[in-house]
Amino acid sequence: MKLLNLDHVAIAVSDLNAAIEGYADRYHVTPLYREVVAEQGVEEAMIPVGGSYVQLITPLHPETPVGRFLSKRGEGLHHVAYAVSSIEAALEHLSAIGARLIDTTPRVGGRGTRIAFVHPADLTGTLVELVELPE
Repeated sequence: MKLLNLDHVAIAVSDLNAAIEGYADRYHVTPLYREVVAEQGVEEAMIPVGGSYVQLITPLHPETPVGRFLSKRGEGLHHVAYAVSSIEAALEHLSAIGARLIDTTPRVGGRGTRIAFVHPADLTGTLVELVELPE
């Protein structure tokens, strides 16, 4: 398994519209994508920056993982996401070396991607998302 690219950096926000306006006002960037990802319990906006994105995420309700994150830690960096060529191969490799996985099988993400999360306790205290882009 090899990481192909930094896909996105996710920032948890309480008010998605205000965060989008703040990025537009301060940095003159706007989302390329905005969608509800019900399976993840979030609404997201993907702001292109170079070849990657800043993903602004807000919970659909307080009892989602992002909702609990906001109530515990407040707004800020939520996770770092890396593109991989095959999500199954990445999960198989990580499982074989004993990595602490949140997901052992892929789930559906925004933009038609397939994703899986690696637990923050596995390496450097950072939640990592693996992303397989659609063909």
